[in-house]
Amino acid sequence: MKPALTVGLDGSPESLAAARWGAAEADRHGFTLRLLHAWDPLSPGPRGISTETDQHYWAERILHDAHVELHKRYPTLPIVEDLVANDARSALLKAAAVSQMIVLGSRGLGAAGSYFLGDISMDVVSRAERPVVLVRASLENDPPSPVHKGNGVVVGLHLRDPCGELLEFAFSAAAARGRSLRAVHGHVVPVQARMPWGVDPEVAEEITDKAQKKLHKKLRPWRKRFRGVRVIDVVTLDSPARAVLHASEKGKLLVVGRRRHRGALAPRLGPVAHAAVHHAACSIAVVPYG
Repeated sequence: MKPALTVGLDGSPESLAAARWGAAEADRHGFTLRLLHAWDPLSPGPRGISTETDQHYWAERILHDAHVELHKRYPTLPIVEDLVANDARSALLKAAAVSQMIVLGSRGLGAAGSYFLGDISMDVVSRAERPVVLVRASLENDPPSPVHKGNGVVVGLHLRDPCGELLEFAFSAAAARGRSLRAVHGHVVPVQARMPWGVDPEVAEEITDKAQKKLHKKLRPWRKRFRGVRVIDVVTLDSPARAVLHASEKGKLLVVGRRRHRGALAPRLGPVAHAAVHHAACSIAVVPYG
């Protein structure tokens, strides 16, 4: 069987947008598309109706309707329906262990473009062993807005962290789409370099030059491997989170990393990934590494 890409479906417009995104991605990469819907057979149902029968009918309907639509769009794409009698969190995390990626729907709140993430989505993003993509329904189906100015792929990089898995995902996504890749690194300026009128220009130039050289070095082997991908590398003297959010306005897909192993008392997501999944202007891929 071909490697699988799993989409979590719950019957919402956001999850259907995720299924469309996932189908396009599976078709690009030659994956099998797995449509997963999980429901808890122990939850109470309406009076006078068999709970299991009623839930099972609607669960099958959700999968069937999505399958029919996607088959019309991609008639040669292998599509598998997976109805799981389990809670969604457990089902999605289990699926992540045997999938190339997990794709979930997400909806924006307000003009700021914040993400609404429930406990299930946040758990999957922060614990899955494979990349998790959060798809914005509004951005996948609507024409570009004044805020959303680009169609390329953006990746946020920390120069001291291992970035192999992150860059593999980002370059592959850009190559499959025939789009550019914007590699962004945000560097906080030391307090001693700040003046009443701004940043000392000599210090700013020195910091930028050093970071630019490190970024070039980190990207060099990937540029050679993906020669068809146009790479734009950007160093910004700002917090990494703000740099990534600003860059997301120029992309269709933002790729950020998440350390697999964090301290027991540490947040489930680092500050950059947390800011990205809640506030980025495009769909997000969170890639575990380390």
